[in-house]
Amino acid sequence: MEHAPPSPRRHAAGTDPQKRAAILKGAAQIFMDKGFDGAGVSDICRAAGVSKSTLYVYFASKEDLFETLVSQERDRLFVGVEAQMDGDAPLPDRLTAFATALAHVLCSDTVIRAQRTVIGIAERMPDLGTRFYEGGALRAQRILALRLDKEVAAGRLAIDDTTFAACQLIELSTVGLWRQRLFGHMQTPPDPARVAASAAAAVEMFLSRYGT
Repeated sequence: MEHAPPSPRRHAAGTDPQKRAAILKGAAQIFMDKGFDGAGVSDICRAAGVSKSTLYVYFASKEDLFETLVSQERDRLFVGVEAQMDGDAPLPDRLTAFATALAHVLCSDTVIRAQRTVIGIAERMPDLGTRFYEGGALRAQRILALRLDKEVAAGRLAIDDTTFAACQLIELSTVGLWRQRLFGHMQTPPDPARVAASAAAAVEMFLSRYGT
């Protein structure tokens, strides 16, 4: 007796990873082509090949879609940056590797584009701006501060406020680079040699203040 082939597995509403990925891919293309304000939900649905009702099963709004895309890309870009502070290499080398990797990410086309978009809509959507900051800059500061705490405990750094020191190192790592990128004075990501020089100078200043 022949048995009918098993029917393909059906996903419950909102749980199909391929459908979700298609929506995110379509949204990314539309946001890139038209910007946040110019992107319409209908445009995103056409690009993703789904209906509006399907899109809203996966995402509550266009803002939700944008935040998800930003978070997803941020996690991809920052893989490995935080880990530069780990390991057995001398502290100056680890700090320099961290500052260099961070500067490359912050000055990348993807991050600059996302920052410009959020700045443009933050006044009328302050909650979105707040979440963008908390998920990116504030998260990086807290993670770095925890690693600085370990260096203080090991006697390699003398810092009273590691949260403030983390902010200083992050800011120093992109001095002369990030602001030029944000405002379009520098049209493309900086040369790796320039990033390396900026990071090395940042660490030298940082250790002159906090090194033991």
